Amino acid sequence: MNFEKIVASVELLIEGIGYDISREGLRDTPQRVATMWQNFFKTKNSDEELLRQTFVAENYGGFIVVNNIQFSSFCEHHLLPFFGSVSIAYIPRNGTVVGLSKLARIVDKYAKCLQLQERLTQQILEAISKNTANDGVLVIISGQHMCMTVRGVMQPRSKTITRAVSGKFSSEKLLAMEAQQLIFETNGEKL
Repeated sequence: MNFEKIVASVELLIEGIGYDISREGLRDTPQRVATMWQNFFKTKNSDEELLRQTFVAENYGGFIVVNNIQFSSFCEHHLLPFFGSVSIAYIPRNGTVVGLSKLARIVDKYAKCLQLQERLTQQILEAISKNTANDGVLVIISGQHMCMTVRGVMQPRSKTITRAVSGKFSSEKLLAMEAQQLIFETNGEKL
């Protein structure tokens, strides 16, 4: 990441929208913004590294849901934030479960970049599907997009829901519906 280019770009942006960059409140803004972007887009570990911690849960035959994982990201179309929650359900294979915090780390890894919610949903699904012992994964994201709330159509209460599935969640519709119902009910929403 090039800190100096970010600072110069923010200076041009502020001047371009008609403000004096030497004004007291704006003087250090380019450096603050550059530091924020640096912190937000920091380098992440590999999926395999993040999902390495596993445990054996003998005789467990159900699915596991980790609900309401909070995320924030930036829309690649307008550079405006979008944020919300991710729910992940997965079916452990042979009782091998992944450390629960690792799922939140995968969400964070893929959210901390210029992103689309649809791509984010698919990336989380693929990372968990490929790097854990599972028989199926389901990912649901509920997001609020500033590009919908503060510009354009100005719909401050709108939410975007995306869903991706693999394994038994795609082949066994009742299983997927049961997991989705559990996710939505515990989030206080209805299907």
